[in-house]
Amino acid sequence: MAKKMGGLAKAARRKLRKRAAGIEVRRKKEFTYRGYTLDEMKAMTLQEVIELLPARPRRTFVRGLDEEQTIFVERFRAKPWEEKGLRTHCRDVPILPDFVGKKVSIHNGKAFETVEIKPEMIGHYIGEFAMTRKVVKHSGPGVGATRSSKFMPLK
Repeated sequence: MAKKMGGLAKAARRKLRKRAAGIEVRRKKEFTYRGYTLDEMKAMTLQEVIELLPARPRRTFVRGLDEEQTIFVERFRAKPWEEKGLRTHCRDVPILPDFVGKKVSIHNGKAFETVEIKPEMIGHYIGEFAMTRKVVKHSGPGVGATRSSKFMPLK
């Protein structure tokens, strides 16, 4: 009986510790990209933002965007897009801080997938968020696939 009582006291102390720890308010971390907040990045010039990007997206801007990419960036920055977002086949445009909060419909080879751009996506290419391949889902073996399937009733 004494063992049970000791266990109850231990559980009560644990509950008190959990309650005391739960009282602290957990603050949501503010988004930062390489030490800069989203507002600071939006205030930067395009050249300063490009210097923060990883090597591959930075190289895309340094070499210069082609005509299709330039048109997409200008149209996307110019006006906010509604529910479906700006439709595009141009998957190789790096995401900039100006794009955050907007929606874009990206073509995946078959259809347009609508994606809302979040701060964590900065520095990635737009095409990374519209998968071009479907997940293969195999069912059971078909008739004649195995020796045992010869004798299965066809219902």
